[in-house]
Amino acid sequence: MTLAVRYLSARTLDTAPAATAPPGPGEVELAPAYVGICGTDLHIFHGDMDARVAPPAVLGHEMSGRVTRVGPGVEGWAPGDAVTVMPLRWDDTCPACRCGHQHICQHLDFIGIDSPGAMQQRWTVPAATLIRLPDSLPLDRAALVEPTAVAVHDVGRADVGEGEKVVVVGGGPVGVLIALVAQAAGGDVRVVELNAHRRLLAQKLGLATWDPAAEDLPELVRQWTGDAGADVAFEVSGAAGGVDTAVEVLGVRGRLCLVAIHPRPREVNLHRFFWRELTLIGARLYDRSDFEKAVALVADGTVPADRLISKVVPLTQAPAAFEALEGGGDVMKILVDCTDDTQETAV
Repeated sequence: MTLAVRYLSARTLDTAPAATAPPGPGEVELAPAYVGICGTDLHIFHGDMDARVAPPAVLGHEMSGRVTRVGPGVEGWAPGDAVTVMPLRWDDTCPACRCGHQHICQHLDFIGIDSPGAMQQRWTVPAATLIRLPDSLPLDRAALVEPTAVAVHDVGRADVGEGEKVVVVGGGPVGVLIALVAQAAGGDVRVVELNAHRRLLAQKLGLATWDPAAEDLPELVRQWTGDAGADVAFEVSGAAGGVDTAVEVLGVRGRLCLVAIHPRPREVNLHRFFWRELTLIGARLYDRSDFEKAVALVADGTVPADRLISKVVPLTQAPAAFEALEGGGDVMKILVDCTDDTQETAV
């Protein structure tokens, strides 16, 4: 038996023993080391995804760990290998897959939502989902590869180029990662964020920030761009006001990349889209090349993952960590340590 964090019902999690079985053909068993709690996990915790999540459900998809056992027919992997997981299982038969877009398969199994996730002491997954980690990369930092892959995919979808003016609306974990990846791609980046703690963290990471509550954003954009407007905006806040801001900062033929999951329809200034010939770009998940680039960015320090980790808690304290994250505030990223259920580390 192994210990796992399980979703039971809205706002109810527990830690309980979970059955394990040897990996089958094409599968590997992992010992998760660290698992990050993300916004999607919070949506599950709030009961917003009960149509997809069948309790008792093991959560978690931002992870790092090591291979413990390999199933029949698995080649290239051995116990002790450091890995992360691209948590996608697709059918390879739907129209999206046939067009080469397996990551948005029309029958996608997102592992950790639609099937059991990583927040447990042993986890069996298809070997095809493994992404190798360099031995030099600490496993706590490697737990941020998955959200970094999201950022890599988003910046690629928006096609951020050298010298382009980029506005990131929302300075939470994914927003900061997008800003860092866009900056590495040559973008001139500004992060719009209400929370003072998150603005300060972004500034410490070398990012310029704006406070929409205290500053005149239209005037700042005019001064920054010579009245042209931004080339790219990322909407990462998930708020109606964030959508308005992302649209308003764009210049002629600007690109709005929608990253946040909005739980309800939003009003959008379509006249602005018509008047300036704007483009709306959807961005969802990632592919293997995004993951591999994310590993490189975390490993070489372009993404300083250690500075984004607010706290590390043992597996048994994961339910309380979900409650701590609800308020946002001074917390950026909490990791669950699946290897030790007795210690808590403040970073």
